[in-house]
Amino acid sequence: MKAFSKFIFHTILRWKIKGEFPLELKKYVIIAAPHTSWQDFPIGILARNTSGAKINFIGKDSLFKGPFGFIFRSLGGTPVDRSKNNKLVDAIVDVFNSKDEFRLALSPEGTRKKVDTWKTGFYYIAKGANVPIVMATLDFGNKQVKISEPYTITNDLDTDFKFFEDFYKGIKGKKPNQF
Repeated sequence: MKAFSKFIFHTILRWKIKGEFPLELKKYVIIAAPHTSWQDFPIGILARNTSGAKINFIGKDSLFKGPFGFIFRSLGGTPVDRSKNNKLVDAIVDVFNSKDEFRLALSPEGTRKKVDTWKTGFYYIAKGANVPIVMATLDFGNKQVKISEPYTITNDLDTDFKFFEDFYKGIKGKKPNQF
């Protein structure tokens, strides 16, 4: 799968990866942004497979129903019900605490629609699980996934979010007017 993904990612699509997912770290949260198109998901899966990192993701429960649900599960996905206040952050922290290895990728926007501010769930997951955050760009302008070094949050939400925003400055999503 790794060789096949590399061929598609690098040769056919002509994307590149700058940086590496820290394979020596067994647990962390990955925030991938901007999330402006359905095409972000296959780019993310190809980047993950190319890197060789075992990375999981969560998605809205409707993706996991019907004839294609098994595909998302086989790709490392877990369905979540976003329609209820179900203490999702606490549930994900429990998953981190119950596993020896767990790397979770998610979109800080929480949707493909334009948002003025990111959701904070990823931050509180990292804080609750005491794990770092790794940032990954989905830069369609440069056809590049840029991966940061692990970042340990400071417990100062404003300072940390400023750091995240600085990392993503100049990044163009598939639909740039949505970021």
